[in-house]
Amino acid sequence: MRPNRRQFMAMASLGAVGATVAGCSRGGGSSDSDDGSSLQFTWWGNEVRNGNTQDALDAYMEENPDVSIEAQPGEWASYWDRLATQTAGSNAPDVIQMDMAFISEYGQRGALLDLSEYGADTSQFTEGTADAGVIDGALYGINAGVNTPTVLVNPQIFDDLGIDIPDDTTWTWDDWRDLAAEISSSSDVIGTSGIVQVDAMFSAWLRQQDKELFVEGNQVGFEVDDVRAWFEMGQDWLDAGATPGPSQMTEDVSKPLDQQDYVVGNTAMAMVWSNQLQAVETSGGNERRILRFPSLSGDATDRRAWYKASMLWSASATTEDPEGAVALINWWMNSQTAAEIELAERGVPPNAEISAAIRDQLSDPQQRVSQFIEDIVPELAATPIAPPPGGGQVGTLLQRYGFDMLFGDTSSADAAQGFYDELTAGL
Repeated sequence: MRPNRRQFMAMASLGAVGATVAGCSRGGGSSDSDDGSSLQFTWWGNEVRNGNTQDALDAYMEENPDVSIEAQPGEWASYWDRLATQTAGSNAPDVIQMDMAFISEYGQRGALLDLSEYGADTSQFTEGTADAGVIDGALYGINAGVNTPTVLVNPQIFDDLGIDIPDDTTWTWDDWRDLAAEISSSSDVIGTSGIVQVDAMFSAWLRQQDKELFVEGNQVGFEVDDVRAWFEMGQDWLDAGATPGPSQMTEDVSKPLDQQDYVVGNTAMAMVWSNQLQAVETSGGNERRILRFPSLSGDATDRRAWYKASMLWSASATTEDPEGAVALINWWMNSQTAAEIELAERGVPPNAEISAAIRDQLSDPQQRVSQFIEDIVPELAATPIAPPPGGGQVGTLLQRYGFDMLFGDTSSADAAQGFYDELTAGL
């Protein structure tokens, strides 16, 4: 999910948090040795995640009878407003489910604990998967599940049209466009959902040119001309008939996942995060095929792929029991008991040993995702740094300026300049 404007304003309220946190005593749970440890634990989620999380907390308290945990579940729409208010009041929960879009905002404001100082254990994590939570050398979050951007295809549409699914180890961005255009011209189905607004694909395309969305120092890692070229690529795909028109794209991005064009069969391909495969297949009613996103060179080892944290576990800088909070996070990420409860609902476990141990218990879609995560190891490059404060709005800005261009309301040059200026001004 992308944060909305209200959630960004909630993040902006953290501007005063740093001084508040720095000058206050630790809040949150209690570490009174006579009464044991009392921790507060917050997360956002759905019915399945809520049940899994409570079961895991119960299992931890059963193994650690001197620990009590107050569960604070929430929904994405209100979660960040509540957390910002709690943090500003020096009353943040001890353990916090964190998102990549906000971890820099909270971490750089002094609101999160450096977990590495209290025994955080990522020693068994697959290489690169622990890097997502490192901000300016401090470990502000531990990867809760491995995720990676993919292109999903609907094999039934390809079979019906007699078109071969491409070799994803050799296909290029032009191949994706041409294949999508062929599907659109051969049927009532559009070849692929739009990509101009997809920040993960913009990032992938930049990385293949040795650039990044963001670099150290809270700076963007690309130029205005790069944005213009990306927008013009989106226009080219539209002109070729590869993607829907801007009206359909605008409508599609406002729909929940189970109603989106690719899921219901209106498009044959789409960029989808790997941990969404099971949800897509459940809603779409048929098996889908995971493909690597393409490269510029036609060699998958040049893709500069990466693992993204589906979400992270953080701890409040004001917790009265930092050791207890980190001990719970360590158990969550390195315990087979926790893994057998969670399975891959939050993504493939980054702990390689745990991931292998539970694979046979995963659903078929989750097993295919787990295998895909392993298969792309030779294609991985450095993990992108977390968006700096204000940087989480990339997708929102790409959508607004990209769609304005596709509607013909502005030129690619003006759209690119507007995007770049607004993004950099917000950092």
